Amino acid sequence: MQHAFGLDIPQTVEEACDPSRTALLVYDMQVGVLSQIEDAAGLVTRVGRVLDAARAAGVRVLFVRHTTLPPELTGVKGLRMAMAWQRLADVKDVRSVFPPGSPQYQLTPELEPGPAEVVFDKVTMSALEGTPVDLVLRDCGVTTIVVVGVATEIGIDPTVRHAADLGYIPVIVTDACAAGDAEAGERALANLAFLGDTLFTDTGTLEGILGGE
Repeated sequence: MQHAFGLDIPQTVEEACDPSRTALLVYDMQVGVLSQIEDAAGLVTRVGRVLDAARAAGVRVLFVRHTTLPPELTGVKGLRMAMAWQRLADVKDVRSVFPPGSPQYQLTPELEPGPAEVVFDKVTMSALEGTPVDLVLRDCGVTTIVVVGVATEIGIDPTVRHAADLGYIPVIVTDACAAGDAEAGERALANLAFLGDTLFTDTGTLEGILGGE
């Protein structure tokens, strides 16, 4: 740990992950999202291990879940994105693919939130935009956000960059995150490493850190 101007400046994941000031953000581990991910079962297992370690260490846990609005309320940005993702030429053909309550919208049952955990719905890619996540974390004195889930190139990248801009230290558990497009996912991680705001670790290492090893 380095010290300057009355501040502690973490240099490593171990230094950054004080359980009292760390939160785990579980990003979009939903049935419909995981159906598009290679080795989803392995990912769920690794995310579950991180979740267990966080709970045992007393780390605060938040889940975010993507939802889509009816087309009539989706708006210009949302309709343009939906047309691209659904490969549509006519905006009138856009449909809501993650409506609230639908089977694909649900979190995977292996990762059931605990009684002291919460799930926030979002319509944005950054989990910190349009949700109470930032307010909740700041009020709890959180300075480090550990991120797991899917998809690296779609939602985790903008969430991590947003978190860094807001003054958090983001930590990506690389093997507990997955990409829909492997090459795009690697590019996203490489760019985050280039920017220098983010720390990186893996499931086993984080388990050891949170377990005090």
